[in-house]
Amino acid sequence: MMAAGSIVMVIGAAFSCIASLGILRFPDIYTRLHAASKAGALGVGLILVGAGIASGDGWVFVRCLVGLAFVLLVSPVSAHLLARAARKADTPIASNTSIDHFGDSP
Repeated sequence: MMAAGSIVMVIGAAFSCIASLGILRFPDIYTRLHAASKAGALGVGLILVGAGIASGDGWVFVRCLVGLAFVLLVSPVSAHLLARAARKADTPIASNTSIDHFGDSP
């Protein structure tokens, strides 16, 4: 159990590192939010599942699954709200973005 949980946690940590690299490297807030909400949520979810597996206790695993459900529900909503607030604040998009569906309408 401990080895399987450790492997899942290492994979989750790798996804979290990829998300942090995306936050550092992407050009504007919208693409940074995409990296944080997708890879970050997957990384945190895998770390929670790995911790539940490694614990060997059923109730701890259930609590980790509840935490996973919370992260999967909250992450897209928070990313949407942050992107909407950035759009309303007229935060510019990156210069190399080829499509802007919203145009001049905030």
